[in-house]
Amino acid sequence: MSKPAKILLTGATGYIGSHAWVALSQAGWDVVGVDNFANSHPAVLEGLTRLLSGPLMFECADVGDAAAMSALFARHRIDAVMHFAALKSVPESLLRPLDYMAVNVGGLLTLTQVMQAHNVQRLVFSSTAALYGASQPPPLREDAALEISHPYARSKWMGERLLADLLAAFPAWRVATLRYFNPAGAHESGLIGERPRGPADNLMPCLGEVALGLRPHLWVYGRDYPTPDGTGLRDYLHVQDIADGHVSALEHLMEQPDSFTLNLGRGEAVSVLQMIAAYAQACGRPIPYRVIPRRAGDVAASWADCSQAAQRLGWQAQRDVAAMCRDSWRWLSAAQTSSALPAPT
Repeated sequence: MSKPAKILLTGATGYIGSHAWVALSQAGWDVVGVDNFANSHPAVLEGLTRLLSGPLMFECADVGDAAAMSALFARHRIDAVMHFAALKSVPESLLRPLDYMAVNVGGLLTLTQVMQAHNVQRLVFSSTAALYGASQPPPLREDAALEISHPYARSKWMGERLLADLLAAFPAWRVATLRYFNPAGAHESGLIGERPRGPADNLMPCLGEVALGLRPHLWVYGRDYPTPDGTGLRDYLHVQDIADGHVSALEHLMEQPDSFTLNLGRGEAVSVLQMIAAYAQACGRPIPYRVIPRRAGDVAASWADCSQAAQRLGWQAQRDVAAMCRDSWRWLSAAQTSSALPAPT
């Protein structure tokens, strides 16, 4: 099969989207990136240009703007879409539920309407493992019961339902839905990585800010879970492995006449204290932390069963926790001394 001329990549300058851009380009796909910089920085394009050694096809637009997206599709011969553009903070979603519905559900609705109007019927949808609840014992399979406990997860669940209805109405469509677990790390070059506009609320960027001296210590939410060291167990996945998984899904989607929903993870659990130790080793300095009570809604343990992704896509994670920490520290320490990006908040 000859590869399509162009893939539209939404959320292209975000954390995972920027790494997907590199993976797509290195796999031979032409990429048109689109982002409105709501949770990313224009300077990310500089790192991408250096990584890809050439000019980029990029448009600043909001996927929820039907007119702008229609004009974009008219300018480019888009063959498939990889959709990352979304709001993704669980705590923020509790404070801004309407925004999460407008962006995550409304943006997907507008995007698919424009795709249908332009006869583009191949979509890789970036979903989330946050759909899985606490009642299912890990490892979590794709058919595990879903327990929607916050607006972010609800917005992604509604996106999945929208796509299921789309597939039922239009059999020619093909959709790959990927539920990935906890993204971590940065590109091994140190040129792109995670840098949200708002305060960090995921473990690894918080670890990096403590290592940089931007936080006095890390908060550890609970040490009384029924786990070996009392802290929560999670499945952490290198962001480059997530990007590779999305590219594998796209390639399968373009070659096979089926749609599917798959987990992406490493299939193993790492505790908060183990992550602290691994990051301390990567950065060569101690990571002070303080234990406080559990957060409402946190589960003791969650990790993926990734056997379906291996079977269907031939994909499995290649990078371990040590690589995640090394790459995160390389990115953050370089960005801290560079004018390319503002300092973390």
